[in-house]
Amino acid sequence: MRRSAGILAWRRRGGTVELFLAHPGGPFWRSKDDGAWSIPKGEINPQEEPLAAAQREFREEIGQPIDGDFSALDPVKIASGKQIMAWAIEHDLDASAIESNHFEIEWPPRSGKTQSFPEVDRAAWFAGPDALQKITPGQVPLLVQLLERLGVPIPPVPARAGTTKRVRSGTAARRTAGTTRRR
Repeated sequence: MRRSAGILAWRRRGGTVELFLAHPGGPFWRSKDDGAWSIPKGEINPQEEPLAAAQREFREEIGQPIDGDFSALDPVKIASGKQIMAWAIEHDLDASAIESNHFEIEWPPRSGKTQSFPEVDRAAWFAGPDALQKITPGQVPLLVQLLERLGVPIPPVPARAGTTKRVRSGTAARRTAGTTRRR
């Protein structure tokens, strides 16, 4: 099973809990917003301690080290089958001062040209309800866990375009309905 580790930084501002999220860089994510943000995270290397991996990924993606009193969150399994381990920490940092590492891909596709993009193109602080709207759906449980621990009321998670339950059709739908007769 593939595993990632990440850090969910939070702070209090004017009686509001804010969560620190990062927006992935690269051409695929350029025009995506709601449902696209993430906690700073990445793959755990073999023989690497998960918390050390989370701190390394934070430093690589945000450009700032993070240390202190971490609180482990329950791991979540996302749709791809990957497990995300995360730690929360109360920590204030300047979201406008990020300096992300870069990755290279062939862009445009099949062009033979390689371009470099930041792994994270921006970061921001969001109040709980806004963070739940911005975060990728598989990471919602991480935010909910932290907000519950902090005693923050959890608003309903907004529905997003493209995340509605798929309607089954064809043979699978007939099996579910208890019939195998073709129409």
